[in-house]
Amino acid sequence: MGFSLPLFLGFLTASAGITPPGLINMTAAKVSLKEGRTSALVFALGATAIVLIQTFIAVIFAQFIDKNPDILILLREIGLAIFLALTGFFFWRGAAKPAEEKKHIKLYSKKSRFFLGMLLSALNFFPIPFYVFISITLASYNYFSFDKLFICTFVIGSGIGAFFAFWCYIAFFKKMETKTAFILKNMNYIIGTITGIISAFTLWNVILYYWYA
Repeated sequence: MGFSLPLFLGFLTASAGITPPGLINMTAAKVSLKEGRTSALVFALGATAIVLIQTFIAVIFAQFIDKNPDILILLREIGLAIFLALTGFFFWRGAAKPAEEKKHIKLYSKKSRFFLGMLLSALNFFPIPFYVFISITLASYNYFSFDKLFICTFVIGSGIGAFFAFWCYIAFFKKMETKTAFILKNMNYIIGTITGIISAFTLWNVILYYWYA
């Protein structure tokens, strides 16, 4: 499949997964505002290093699952149920009156920003199941290959995508502050819409599978 496809898929997956406001990218933005871009970029490099490791672990784990083709349709059905549940949950949560929460991110200037980035990224376990699901789903549609070159290129692409997402927060946070507030306010509806679209797409493919089986 060449280098371009896995590189693009890794970049797109990582940048899309990290772009929504979260602890790591918001911390990167705060480091940039308080200590300058250099410290923030060092922080981002530390976080990206962990993303690379997490992506590699996830893809290797997905490779074992992929060896049994019968599991793929089962995973699609499980994924459909999960995404339908998540869609309902996020729309319900979005409709509910949000409680005011004040979260303060404490920054310790004496500690290395690189290792702080690694620590916060390592505490986030979501990327591993996320990349497992993405790689298996892409493989089921023949957009992903589990050969060594493809995996390595995909992992590199995910690292580039993650660092790009962090860099956007570092470079443009002040300009995006209003939009970020809007996204945070409507995050439940945004995620619910995305999971709803994925649910519809997955349901269509499950129906096609049983129709032609």
